Amino acid sequence: MGGTSVSLDFCGAFDMLDFVQLVSERLGRLSGLDGDDLHWVTVAVRESVINAIKHGNGNDERKRVFVEFTPLDGRPHGLSIRVRDQGEGFDPGALPDPLAADNLLKASGRGIFLIRTFMDETTLRRAPEGGMEVVMVKRAHDGAAGH
Repeated sequence: MGGTSVSLDFCGAFDMLDFVQLVSERLGRLSGLDGDDLHWVTVAVRESVINAIKHGNGNDERKRVFVEFTPLDGRPHGLSIRVRDQGEGFDPGALPDPLAADNLLKASGRGIFLIRTFMDETTLRRAPEGGMEVVMVKRAHDGAAGH
């Protein structure tokens, strides 16, 4: 992919999820990811976009979601993904522990936990442009070749 970033900018609607997932899978492959690594990237991207739409933008379809995919230079190959919303933001340190006994049966609250589990690096912060962003990195394991 030669260091070329791909950016998506779309209204915060859940019907965009399948498209974003297709893009993340294709760009993950081009960045040298395969097998489980590719699967976990698509899960993490999907979770982060859902969070941006639902929690960040408060299901307001007038607000935008921005996703940027950047292949990693050098070895190992891999992909960096930045997902940003236009919401008020939150304190990542204040997130409840999804593994705590009181939270095990709750229907939500696992997205960030899953993203942190599946990705090699995860950073949550307020974006300089406004809103909240999650930056995720997944590196290819040995045996994965770049294309």
